[in-house]
Amino acid sequence: MRLEGKLAVITAAASGMGRAGVELFCREGARVCAVDMNAAALDDLASAMKAAGTPIETVTADLSQAEAIRSSVDDAADKLGGIDVMWAHAGIPGPAGIEDLDLDAYRKAMAVNVDSAALGAGAVIRHMRKRGGGSIIFTASVSGIVGSRFSPVYSAGKFAVVGLTKSLAQTFAPDGVRVNVVCPGLADTPMGIKFVSRKEDPEEAKANTAMMLSAIPLGRLVRAEEIAHAALWFASDDSSFVTGVDLPVDGGFTCR
Repeated sequence: MRLEGKLAVITAAASGMGRAGVELFCREGARVCAVDMNAAALDDLASAMKAAGTPIETVTADLSQAEAIRSSVDDAADKLGGIDVMWAHAGIPGPAGIEDLDLDAYRKAMAVNVDSAALGAGAVIRHMRKRGGGSIIFTASVSGIVGSRFSPVYSAGKFAVVGLTKSLAQTFAPDGVRVNVVCPGLADTPMGIKFVSRKEDPEEAKANTAMMLSAIPLGRLVRAEEIAHAALWFASDDSSFVTGVDLPVDGGFTCR
């Protein structure tokens, strides 16, 4: 098992890619603490994992709030007895456009998409130093590699996360801590659909998804478990000499 003995925390873990990560990391031998703001969904996940014979720890936290970000990391470390791996996966679509921008919505998007990554890394590094090293994984997006016509605010935040990754990879290298970022393409998840239709209009979503698919050489959306497998590679010793990498998992979308 590729994560045997590892202590891992995953944020935004109660659904979608985060939940796929919890399930995969546990199968690969990690002890996992799942962090999410949805307490009911966390309880459902914990029950399912216990029934599967791989119980997990949970922390309920609103990662748009700075103190909650820091305390969730410390709470996870207390419950696990340390942290070797952190997959900081939290993110929201944010405002669709830039005209007449709702500043409250903008600030919340930046808080979840950027602040949770930066503050989470700042909080976890001391726990990883105690363990002699570790792996920090962020989730950005293909919109952090190329601009997005649908989500300029989201794209700006994810470009920031990619830049943060490349900077922290250098900052934390002397501590034996690697920092990498997974950049998913358009995903076959409920959140993925919101990117192409903020109005949640089925016809608009269908048309915009078709347009996106036409730009993906492999011709389909990415699945949650495929992103989880990318995070697993970064978490494992298989990537022991890999740091500062932004990895697109996008069916070839960004190779244009």
